[in-house]
Amino acid sequence: MKNYTKKILIILGLVFSFSCEDYLDVEPDAVVSEEDVFSTFINAQGFVEEMYSLVVSYEQQGHTFQDFLLGDDGFVDRPTKASGDIDAGRFYDVIRDNFIYLNNHYNSSYGSTGANSANVENNNTFNRQRPGVYDGSLRAIRKANIVINNVESEANGGRDLMVNATQAEKDVILGQAYFFRAFFHNEIMKFWGRYPYIDKVLVDDFAIQRPDTYKEVALRANEDYKKAIELLPLDWDNEPYGQRTRGENNGRLTKLTAYAFQGKNLLLAASPLMKGNNVSINPYDYDTELCDMAVEAFAGALKLADTNPARYRLANTLDELDDVFWKSSAPGAWPGSTEFIFSATGGSQGQATRFMASGVNRAIHTNSAGYEVISPTHNFIHNNFGMANGLSIEDDLSGQFGPTTYDPTKPFENRDPRFYKWHIIDGDVIDPGADNPHKTAQLWFESSSVKGVHRSTNAENIKILNNTGYMWTKFFPKVDGKYHTKWNPIINQYVGVRMHMRLTDVYLMYAEALHASKGASIAPASYNLTAEGAINLLRTRAGIPNVHPSIVANNNKFMDELRRERAVELSYEAHRWVDIRRWGVAHLDKYRRKLALNFPQDRSSFTELLLVERICEFPKHYWLPFPIEQTQIYEGFPQNPGW
Repeated sequence: MKNYTKKILIILGLVFSFSCEDYLDVEPDAVVSEEDVFSTFINAQGFVEEMYSLVVSYEQQGHTFQDFLLGDDGFVDRPTKASGDIDAGRFYDVIRDNFIYLNNHYNSSYGSTGANSANVENNNTFNRQRPGVYDGSLRAIRKANIVINNVESEANGGRDLMVNATQAEKDVILGQAYFFRAFFHNEIMKFWGRYPYIDKVLVDDFAIQRPDTYKEVALRANEDYKKAIELLPLDWDNEPYGQRTRGENNGRLTKLTAYAFQGKNLLLAASPLMKGNNVSINPYDYDTELCDMAVEAFAGALKLADTNPARYRLANTLDELDDVFWKSSAPGAWPGSTEFIFSATGGSQGQATRFMASGVNRAIHTNSAGYEVISPTHNFIHNNFGMANGLSIEDDLSGQFGPTTYDPTKPFENRDPRFYKWHIIDGDVIDPGADNPHKTAQLWFESSSVKGVHRSTNAENIKILNNTGYMWTKFFPKVDGKYHTKWNPIINQYVGVRMHMRLTDVYLMYAEALHASKGASIAPASYNLTAEGAINLLRTRAGIPNVHPSIVANNNKFMDELRRERAVELSYEAHRWVDIRRWGVAHLDKYRRKLALNFPQDRSSFTELLLVERICEFPKHYWLPFPIEQTQIYEGFPQNPGW
């Protein structure tokens, strides 16, 4: 083995919510031998912690209004930012943007190769510490392969350097490495599609052929997830090696985490876009073999949750969901929710505050201008947040399922309770103790000069409406009936977290995979829950009726309803852009058009306004392009279609 493969540059100093510092007692930028790194469990775990640090937090990378990958769900008032590039189909501009979490570059000196990299004082600390999805995932895959190469037994092709560790310690080190190798391949694949599965430490030969299908890469990842399931513990707190951080281990990988991501990997590979392999697409055509495998993985996760309700359980009520998103036992800690499965670590309180402030208009209480906000689109809300009777607005208006309850002249009435839970609408109380105009939300709009004070900030300067008639509040604390501003210290008591996965997502993916394979009303042998039953659990929590039997009986209609339920439950949690692509619907008009809702102060009329029509062609805009220079290295790495 060449000498440069025997030494490892350890980049440390990141602060994690689960006290990883206990494992990281090494000077930053220290060069140590592989033998030293893997000589003890403490050292080896310190190396593994670096893979946790490379998990990208999709909301926290410098400028939140730039970094949110929007599908049809949100609108930002700055077309020159990343979200505007996505809407305009300028994907090359997105991957060149060093601030966006997809492609933020890292170097040992400053962390960013962008324009601000030389100005350390002004360059955001979080940016300096973390690369983006592409660069960071490749780094993490290499780290995972280093671990596997040095910890696996000689019989399995490894060097077995952990001679001073117990078998349980070796197992958990390997379990984390196998999980992360699969996970970080998935991170690249979500955005760029099929990608070579790198299962060794590359030294000389980097010309790895790009696979023909997404499925074959997913099956490789599945094998790693299976190993992770076998090797990872149920609960770190119950293991001898977890005692150093006992009580602070919730962020670490477990068997349930591995089961859940194993299922997600398989479901994505089974989805219509991946099955069609960029040649054809039928939004209802899944790979049923992969769906069956995904169901078994999700069933494994759900069975573990059932046997450990103190750690994993669905929030019982809508109010309890506050614990999922922003309530916290201590400043800087993750919310104490039993729904938590996995998320990125680290970051700063300030970053969380900036992210949350992008949901609630920053003009509240300040009457200031010039700040970008993320506004939920009227079309996303209208198409997904249905009625209190459990029907979509379209189905309610059809009259096929009972009396119509939606009144177009009163669009804010009789809606799904989650509509009111996660949005501010015109007239909502935002601060009961404030004087007007900031006591209640004023989101009405007649013209640029006749509008509610909270409807726009800098819109006139950029010649577009910045706001849609709604604000989203899912990650923003409401305490004592008051929405607090960015500048109020009370926000420092909370942290907003958009998780990579929570338990609700597992139920939704389980239902989708099961329905695609066996229909709505048949449970697998491994777990006594149908797809219909899984969705109805979530609807009961929300306080709306079960899915209508007529909808359940129609396979495509039930899939539409399942997807609508997913849109509502996981709204604004960084899943939507991936979902509408993998379902093969992103290019349809329903998902391309972003609308605002305009109405006068007296709400005497309501008008939909087209803000932007997203550029989205199949298959071109379903995948991000690779940097041109990468596709020109050798012939076996072709560019994504259309680029």
